[in-house]
Amino acid sequence: MELTTFHGRESELDRLRHEVIRARLVTVTGTGGVGKSRVAARAAEQLKERFSDGVWLVEASASHDPQLLEHSVVAALRLTDHSGRAPLTTLLEHLAHRRLLLVLDGFEHLVEESARLVRELLRRLPGLRVLATGRRPLGIAGEQLFPLAPLAAPDAARLFTDRAAAVRPGFTLGPDNHEQVADLCHRLDGIPLALELAAGRLRTLSLPQMLERLDDRFALLTGGTRDAPPHHQTLRTAVGWSHELCSPRERLLWARLSVFAGAFDLEAAEYVCSGPDLPAEQVLDVLAQLVAQSLVTREDAPSGVRYRMLDTLRAYGAYWLAATGQTRRLRERHRDWYTGLVSWCELEWFSPRQEEVALRITDEFANLRAALEFAVDEDDDPRHGLYLAGTLWFCWVGCGRIQEGRHWLERALERERYDPVSPGGDGTGDSAVRLRALGLAGYLAVLRGDTVTALAALHECLEEAERTGDERAIAYSLLRMGALALISDDVRRAEELLSGALERYAELGELNSHVLLGRVELALALAFGGDLQRAIALCEEVRRECAEHGELWARAYALFGLGFAAWTQGEPARAGALLREGLAISAGFRDLVATVLMLEMLALVAVSEDRAREAAVLQGAAGRLWPSVGMPLFGSRYFNAPHSECERRARAALGEGSYLEAVREGAALTPEVAVERALRPGDGGPAPAGGLLPLPVEPAATPHPHPFPGEGDAGYGRGIAS
Repeated sequence: MELTTFHGRESELDRLRHEVIRARLVTVTGTGGVGKSRVAARAAEQLKERFSDGVWLVEASASHDPQLLEHSVVAALRLTDHSGRAPLTTLLEHLAHRRLLLVLDGFEHLVEESARLVRELLRRLPGLRVLATGRRPLGIAGEQLFPLAPLAAPDAARLFTDRAAAVRPGFTLGPDNHEQVADLCHRLDGIPLALELAAGRLRTLSLPQMLERLDDRFALLTGGTRDAPPHHQTLRTAVGWSHELCSPRERLLWARLSVFAGAFDLEAAEYVCSGPDLPAEQVLDVLAQLVAQSLVTREDAPSGVRYRMLDTLRAYGAYWLAATGQTRRLRERHRDWYTGLVSWCELEWFSPRQEEVALRITDEFANLRAALEFAVDEDDDPRHGLYLAGTLWFCWVGCGRIQEGRHWLERALERERYDPVSPGGDGTGDSAVRLRALGLAGYLAVLRGDTVTALAALHECLEEAERTGDERAIAYSLLRMGALALISDDVRRAEELLSGALERYAELGELNSHVLLGRVELALALAFGGDLQRAIALCEEVRRECAEHGELWARAYALFGLGFAAWTQGEPARAGALLREGLAISAGFRDLVATVLMLEMLALVAVSEDRAREAAVLQGAAGRLWPSVGMPLFGSRYFNAPHSECERRARAALGEGSYLEAVREGAALTPEVAVERALRPGDGGPAPAGGLLPLPVEPAATPHPHPFPGEGDAGYGRGIAS
């Protein structure tokens, strides 16, 4: 009989009951404390009507002598036999014509004996079904595995609240503690045992105090109930029970895998975790054993098969890794692997594998952060941090992480100022690493609309590049200064700088995403200056180059330029088609800059097609995205002109109140919904095919009724509207 409330697991219970009805042997697997016993007991209770001879529980965890396992089953079934026969014989005789469900709970420490017994019983007793629970499978024919995951967030919060109210009467989940409870449940991986132990700590600690102490969760989470199994009295003993059941090589790999943050792939584990005591070719077999014991989970990600360890298990592994004195060596190997991965990704970015690179970077981002953290803050050589942060330009710019990119670049450059790298006089030495990071930091400031910071960084980069003779850094600095002039509305200066930079790249024989984007920026400068035909020719040239090299990211910007030109020429339908094609690409890459620019232009297309309300909705959606990019429309009158023209027309068509209502509706849309809506043609037809990754945006603030203050250039707005 259950003494505490059961929370959640409705879908798991439905599926488990179905499996027990379908298969003769079902094994519920999962990490320690995840709730295997409780779920199996609940499912068995709900199935008892199907078994005329009952449902019987065998607590295998209480038996430590392998030779007593069969006796434990006999005792659990309340069988008596004074003949002196072997217990297996007694079981076979008494159960020969019975129809029952045997629940074998917690067999993992007696897996071989349990497997042998269950195999024999099922072979000889046709009316028997077995529901087993353990941290690993029994591994016999006909076994149906049922992996049990930790509780989902809502159920975890309900469980914690219920158990907390038992020790602190009156405790409820409300606005004042909702975020703290959610944080606690997340950090404890939704493991029911950990949540129950945490709730018990509320006798003496507040929620904030407990959250502060969770870094040492094993010291904090103790004091389980007296009737709990010994290995469930504390979180340390629960996890330690699994550790004791591992072989020495499994414990070694467990400890070494703790250096990974989030999920990892097999190749990474083989490189980072191998050594003389664990050759790379043996890592797969040992990893498979950790997966079998529910210490590591396998998952299918867009970039392929990956593996993950719960934070609680990772923390336990990190404790043992530190005890061996190998933490720093493993973190260096982790840094080296991800540095190599980043280098490969950058090379493949300008290729038909660009989408694959974007997916891989998304899947690996937690590990990239961990590598950056070590390289920037703890590494003996500051070049590692500079190289990683600078080489990841395609992640910061192309995959929508501009603010985070600035964060890492600023930290890496600040570290280098106190521990400078040695200069390389030919531009190919260590100074090139610093200049690349410095130039990129300047460009990210450009995209954020931070002109002062951008100008300082780019001028410093140019001066040092000229002093060291680094031609690539000179070209890059000039290119990004041209982008800065463009958003600063100095289109003549932008044309001069961008043209000069592109000539330098041509002399170097370089063609890459930077060069193609620079050509689009030059095209925009020409268009803003009135030379629309040259602008169109440049964008068409970029589109052809992109098709030849399999480059999609820069293609989206070329499509934006062509869409802008088509609208300016009075072809809104053609402009809409070009912009929707570009938006599908940019949103797929999570590129916030291109995405929000496309939304702004598609709003203008909508109002030109007499869809004023839809235009206002798209303006509101764009307003939600801009804070995650930087200054709305870069603070530029040229970039702001389409927005101002769209707003003028939509207000006139809708009236003030209806316009503001539509803007608020757009601001309330999630970015993904807004993009999907914008991708639908004006006739309501289907959007272009392809899934969208979640866009990494800041939480939406309360929408301002006029999200883009400033009138822009009204004269220019009238010009392009004609």
